[in-house]
Amino acid sequence: MTLVDHDRHCAEIVAQTDLLRSHIEGADLADPVPSCPGWSLGQLLRHLGGGHRWTETIVRTRAAQPPADDHFRDLSGYTDEDPAVLGPWLAEGAAQLADTLRSAGPDAQMWTAVPGRTAAFWARRFAHETVVHRADAALALGAEFTVAEEVALDALDEWMELGSLPQMLEFHPEKRELLGPGRTLHFHATDTAPEAAAEWLVDLTGDAIAWRRAHEKAAVTVRGPLTDLLLVVYGRRPARSRDIEILGDAELLDFWLERVGFG
Repeated sequence: MTLVDHDRHCAEIVAQTDLLRSHIEGADLADPVPSCPGWSLGQLLRHLGGGHRWTETIVRTRAAQPPADDHFRDLSGYTDEDPAVLGPWLAEGAAQLADTLRSAGPDAQMWTAVPGRTAAFWARRFAHETVVHRADAALALGAEFTVAEEVALDALDEWMELGSLPQMLEFHPEKRELLGPGRTLHFHATDTAPEAAAEWLVDLTGDAIAWRRAHEKAAVTVRGPLTDLLLVVYGRRPARSRDIEILGDAELLDFWLERVGFG
């Protein structure tokens, strides 16, 4: 059970895309995106919009295998983009994906990138994919970035869930070097009410990466506003930045941040 339901995930795909469009009004889409090295703003939007359309195809056709994804992986051809064209194109793809996911329902079966094989996986994944790429654009343009508390909590939970899947060690055996005695990390949001339980414990002491929502002592603790923690964990903001407090083994935090991530 996730904090945010299927319908809300579908709605967030559209809402976050609309907010992203508001960031790029009047922007030069050739400007670089520092949090996505090598990409311009136009390429960022083509990647996201291409991902929306790719996923819509999977859900609509109940695909058993992933379709080709070159169109949003190889972005070299997208160097001269117009916000007046790209904005509506982006909105159209987001709306199509949300509508298809709603029509399918959360339990519809199809191929997914990790175990689950339901439309619910894609709704949640692309709600958060859109949130984080909106952050990329906002940070590149110096715009304010905020996200609803329940969405940020859900995004961090999903990140922890995906990062701790056993398959991640199979796909990336180099991540096994994260494991070791005494290696625990605690992330604590400082701007939420106690009932939000906005604390995460990453446990690297066993044979696999594990996590839980918990208030526990750890080798290193990272404290800061919820949205900032989300951006730090996703690699969109340095851990050593304003409003972030690091207590304990900062080298362990660096070691972990250098070796995790997927979005």
